[in-house]
Amino acid sequence: MRIPLNQINVADAGSDSLAAAEATTEETLSILELITTGGIGGIIIMITLFILSVIAVYIFIERYLTIKRAAKEDVNFMNEIKDFIHDGKLEAARSLCKSTTTPIARMIEKGVNRIGKPLGDIAAAIENTGKLELFKLEKNLATLATISGAAPMIGFLGTVIGMILAFHEMASAGGNIDVEMLAEGIYTAMVTTVAGLVVGIIAYIAYNLLVAKVEKVVFKMEARTTEFLDILNEPAK
Repeated sequence: MRIPLNQINVADAGSDSLAAAEATTEETLSILELITTGGIGGIIIMITLFILSVIAVYIFIERYLTIKRAAKEDVNFMNEIKDFIHDGKLEAARSLCKSTTTPIARMIEKGVNRIGKPLGDIAAAIENTGKLELFKLEKNLATLATISGAAPMIGFLGTVIGMILAFHEMASAGGNIDVEMLAEGIYTAMVTTVAGLVVGIIAYIAYNLLVAKVEKVVFKMEARTTEFLDILNEPAK
């Protein structure tokens, strides 16, 4: 009995496909397996990077909301301050500043409290208050910058440790080098570098975004300070 050639080819193709699928299944590793097979050093590095990523996300969200609130400004605020000062209603101006919880309002309040003193003293008091408000806005930004630079280096450290362990195993094996074991150790070690770069890039972008928003708030603070000093120089109506 003869078997048709096309049936033999189909059977061979099916066998090859099954073998390829099995090979793919064997070679595929989950991220968790890559982390856990990297040894205690790799696990510690990955846990460290995870903690840094959580800290970076927390700082970004907290600072973003804080700076966003600080950037809000009532368009009629300075007009009302101007009217109160010209009318001699300094207490009303102070009350308005206290009820407006923004860095600009706190700076103007300091200036209102110094009315009657030399203009240079008023400007210096407002400037010192502005520096304090800027310090509050930049809280934890240095930590975020540190994470953006340290995370890639920590990831690279994990890779170096993994490579050292891989070559140590190769040296211990003598002439019986298991290529698969060596390759697994190397690409497992590289996972820490990838994780470190991901955390570092996210932290770097978040840091620069927050710095840009802080600069916008500072620009508004400087503009309102100049406007307030101009109000004091204007003759009363």
